[in-house]
Amino acid sequence: MGSLFRSEEVCLAQLFLQSASAYSCISELGERGLLEFRDLNPKVSPFQRRFVGEVRRCEEMEKTFTFLQQELRAAGRVPEPCPESPRAPVAREALRVQEQSEQLAQELREVTQSRASLRGRLRDLRQYLHVLREGQRFTSLPAPLGSPPRPRALSEREPILDPSLHQHLERKINFVAGVIHPWRVTAFERLLWRACRGYLVASFVEMPEPMEDPATGESITWVIFLISYWGEQIGQKIRKISNCFHCQVYAYPESEASRTDVITRLHGQIQELSVTLEETEKYLAEVLDKVAQVLPTWRVQVQKMKAVYLVLNQCSFDVTKKCLIAEVWCPVQDLTQVQDALRQGSYQSGSSVECFVQRVPTSESPPTLIRTNKFTAGFQSIVDAYGVASYQEVNPAPYAIITFPFIFAIMFGDVGHGLLMFLFALWMVLYEDSPRLRQGTNEIWQTFFEGRYLILLMGAFSIYTGFIYNECFSKATAIFPSAWSVVTMANHSSWSSAYLATHPLLTLDPNVTGVFRGPYPFGIDPIWSLATNHLNFLNSFKMKMSVVLGIVHMGFGVILGVFNHVHFQQRHRLVLEFLPEMIFLLALFGYLVFLIFYKWIKFSAADSLVAPSILIHFIDMFLFTSNAENLPLYPGQVPVQMVLVVLALASVPVLLLGTPLYQWCRQRGLTVGAVPVQPLTVGEQEPLLEGQEAGNSVNTTTEDVESGGHSPDAKHSDFAEIFMHQAIHTIEYCLGCVSNTASYLRLWALSLAHAQLSEVLWTMVMRNGFVGLSYVGGVVLVPVFAAFAVLTVAILLVMEGLSAFLHALRLHWVEFQNKFYVGAGYKLCPFAFAPDTWE
Repeated sequence: MGSLFRSEEVCLAQLFLQSASAYSCISELGERGLLEFRDLNPKVSPFQRRFVGEVRRCEEMEKTFTFLQQELRAAGRVPEPCPESPRAPVAREALRVQEQSEQLAQELREVTQSRASLRGRLRDLRQYLHVLREGQRFTSLPAPLGSPPRPRALSEREPILDPSLHQHLERKINFVAGVIHPWRVTAFERLLWRACRGYLVASFVEMPEPMEDPATGESITWVIFLISYWGEQIGQKIRKISNCFHCQVYAYPESEASRTDVITRLHGQIQELSVTLEETEKYLAEVLDKVAQVLPTWRVQVQKMKAVYLVLNQCSFDVTKKCLIAEVWCPVQDLTQVQDALRQGSYQSGSSVECFVQRVPTSESPPTLIRTNKFTAGFQSIVDAYGVASYQEVNPAPYAIITFPFIFAIMFGDVGHGLLMFLFALWMVLYEDSPRLRQGTNEIWQTFFEGRYLILLMGAFSIYTGFIYNECFSKATAIFPSAWSVVTMANHSSWSSAYLATHPLLTLDPNVTGVFRGPYPFGIDPIWSLATNHLNFLNSFKMKMSVVLGIVHMGFGVILGVFNHVHFQQRHRLVLEFLPEMIFLLALFGYLVFLIFYKWIKFSAADSLVAPSILIHFIDMFLFTSNAENLPLYPGQVPVQMVLVVLALASVPVLLLGTPLYQWCRQRGLTVGAVPVQPLTVGEQEPLLEGQEAGNSVNTTTEDVESGGHSPDAKHSDFAEIFMHQAIHTIEYCLGCVSNTASYLRLWALSLAHAQLSEVLWTMVMRNGFVGLSYVGGVVLVPVFAAFAVLTVAILLVMEGLSAFLHALRLHWVEFQNKFYVGAGYKLCPFAFAPDTWE
């Protein structure tokens, strides 16, 4: 938890890896996830690096694994995630995995092709069997084929002595039989009739059982057709049309005895093919079981192996080509673990020479590392969305754990709504280990689940502020007796029955003894919910509360900047920046907070009519004047306000010019007193890494390593640039104090909006359910409450909650964090075998 307040110390280090043990060492480091590797070959193409062959071999194995996984899914099997995390395989084991995976893939291809062939052959035989059965029913006539044709009546259009008619009647009838897709039957029949001019008889019937379509894999009910025709030319046309419509045509024997023999033979073939297909299915299931058992482990191993070789491609050989050198960013406290991992990797590889790590100096800004847990991760994500913290600057996340839910609750204060939010978050927290909750695919649900602890605190703080506002679904609760006494007011007033009949509204005068017995023990007195002026009262209360909390929040942000100045050894900023900023903020807006509390303390109900306006006093303060109609709050108020305004104005030039002039004087003194350093010649700048020119990096020359990474001819920052930066900061801070204070009034506005929406929803929906105390009223109350619950969740919890969340987010990013937080860093991304990458 120490790194939560400030990012951990991170250093640049070099790893010296022996060629024989480099793979094992990188694999061990990947298991521990400690280091972020830097690419030492940025100008080398990925296809020209040393281990490109190994990477390609891993990609080929991944292609094989993809094929195996597709076959599993085609069989209706979902590959399970790897139960444990296997280590990256060594060379011999990787070769074994490659051979076995290719063997399984080849075996699976052969078995799958054999099964597909058997299924196709079995489908054809069954279709042929159904064609023969249905065709036999069509062609089983009382008179056998070849008997003399029966006489028929001639039409009036045919000539009586037409010799061709007798030739047609004496011709032999032929058959074409097959199956066709049901969608093509109508077009097929129409084209047959038009092309053959009616010289055929076509019969269509649906197949008794559905069969698989080889093109789409869907189960459809095919249509059997039997076409009788005479004439060889007509037969050729029919066959061509059948081919165009992708019909499956089968041989149709002419005699009934032949058809019976074919049917008997088909039954035997179908039975034999069914047995063979069943055995093939069993063997395929055994192969798939073997694949499902080993595939998850192989995928993890190969992905780790590929990741290791990609990291090795980022390393560079030394001049002797006997060891690899890697540059890494490493947390300082993890250096001992890194050395232990290198020692373990060397031992596993059987190398006699141990690898080691060496810390090297650098002038670069290291990456930011802030360790989080499941509780702090949500708050850290809010800060990182604004910008990753610069190296070792103050982290706003631990303070946002309290301030963010509290500011949200000020705008969302309601006991009932906060309780619903708290219970929802508590359910997610209690069942956070459930795979069903963790593995949800909905992006919105994942956002809620990852921020469950943030929602939990927002709900808890909303319950607290709801008790302060005394609101539970817009209704007040009388936890304690009211401090206002109606009986005392009635005893001291002439409230007769006639007066009460003509005056529906009564006034409670706190100046009457015993009417107001002191402040309510906690929160707002419930009697204010019955008053007609309760909105005016809450307006004044919440507006002043928003201003006070906003100025305190901004002042706390300015104070946090002190820790940055002290940590980075910039103590001059304490006097030249922090002090003017605090004077400007406190002299103007801190004084406004003082006026609010002073007026609350000094004036009571007795003299409330003569209480002056704070707003007019604050305006007169900037105008260096006074208003005779607005009485002063205390003696000597005008001189005090003039002094405070002068102090605030005097702090502006100090804030604007202090730091630039200090930097200019300091640089000028360093330039005058500097001693020239004789740099090494080009020949003396010996590169440590192969393939890099001397002087390109702080870690590439002996001079840089020995001099601590600071070049003697380093250029100082330009004075104009420093002045422009400070001018922007001064203008932003001075104007921001005014605009940010006004921005905190959103706490007042959204709090009132939430309360009014809740009251409107109760008045217009829920109150209509209380139509009576009869059974009818109970029946009506059920749908009314259902509508009230749905609208409460949809509008007040989801929409209003999202609105309050976004406004709280803006107040932290703009009004709070810009007082001390730069957010110009970048995260440390350690090389680690994360389980999320392969699950």
